[in-house]
Amino acid sequence: MVPVAVVIHGGFWMSGYGIGLATPLANDLAAHGIAGYAIEYRRVGNGGGWPATFEDVALAIDALKELPRLGLGKVVAVGHSAGGHLAVWAAGRQNLPSTAPGAAPKVILKGAVAQAGVLDLVGGVRENLGGRAVRSLMGVDPAADRARYELASPYERLPLKVPVALVHGGGDRIVPLGQSQRYRDAAAAAGDAVTLTELPKIGHFELIDSGHDAWRVCRDEVARLQRL
Repeated sequence: MVPVAVVIHGGFWMSGYGIGLATPLANDLAAHGIAGYAIEYRRVGNGGGWPATFEDVALAIDALKELPRLGLGKVVAVGHSAGGHLAVWAAGRQNLPSTAPGAAPKVILKGAVAQAGVLDLVGGVRENLGGRAVRSLMGVDPAADRARYELASPYERLPLKVPVALVHGGGDRIVPLGQSQRYRDAAAAAGDAVTLTELPKIGHFELIDSGHDAWRVCRDEVARLQRL
């Protein structure tokens, strides 16, 4: 059976960025023996946001159940920036309350790789990441509906009880390295299996350049999690 990587694109969940960011990575994974499955979701400005974006990601992953010859015991999600948020969120879906968007998954992920992921949404609001992009996704500030953030933010969902690999560039000026460092520390304290690979002098976009060594690090992390 072929191992699978769900590839989730970033772009701060906004309508201007789409699956075209993920398909080169999916193709590269396929060239290395992993079925790359790039998915799309409704984005802010095009019908997305809470809860639609989350529901779309959940449905896309669960659709793997209908595809033949795939190793559904070795499905790992890999996502960049906002996609990293969605990848790690999806890895913890089995722990969601039964009434939450994305609950009761048909396909349970073996792990997730976050490439410069926005993993702490409350912190993302505080840091004004993407110019209020997090608030636009969630539709409300954390102070007004903390319960919504507790369902949507990987940092608030700890422990996820699945392995997570973080890859982040030390030169990233779009999503600060502190997002991954903060998540790593909290996840480790909660007892989760978590690693952080910091890449000095690497920025935000090298991680999704299929010809760059930074992407190869991410690809290797996908394969490592599938072997666990």
